[in-house]
Amino acid sequence: MATTDNLGRFEQTVLPHMDAAYNLARWLTRNDHDAEDVVQEAVLRAYRFFEGFQGTEPRQWLLKIVRNTFYTWYAKNRGQAAPEHLGDEALQVPGNEMSLEEVLSRDRGKKALMSAIESLPIEFREVLLLREFEGYSYKEIADVIEAPIGTVMSRLSRARQSLRTRLSGQKIGDFI
Repeated sequence: MATTDNLGRFEQTVLPHMDAAYNLARWLTRNDHDAEDVVQEAVLRAYRFFEGFQGTEPRQWLLKIVRNTFYTWYAKNRGQAAPEHLGDEALQVPGNEMSLEEVLSRDRGKKALMSAIESLPIEFREVLLLREFEGYSYKEIADVIEAPIGTVMSRLSRARQSLRTRLSGQKIGDFI
């Protein structure tokens, strides 16, 4: 049975990392709704096992749970889950320093990059996200995905090479 102290400690430890958890789930599932489901299930799992949490890195611990929850979800929904493209963010035109043509070109580059990342195999997408978007070290990524550092380095290298290949010939501005 959960105590108020345990719930408060859980909230203080886990809730600050919800954005990172959602970002990882979003990139893995490629769908907002599915990402929300995965994160919700992951948080329930994290709470269920929180008393046994001994680590000093709650963010890594939570992301490991999100990743494992995703793989469980993926195994159950493989035939049902249809990937969905990332929603377009509102086109924000900066001040007068950029023309509309430059803004549209940059937007196309961003969409091309996002599409290329989404098309990567899951094991490449997750290491790329953790390194480039979450700023994790190789060691931290290795802990989250439960793999040797050499595997992390290899996957990251292959992910970057695959992105270069997929984006070659496309102008993507400042997004790589």
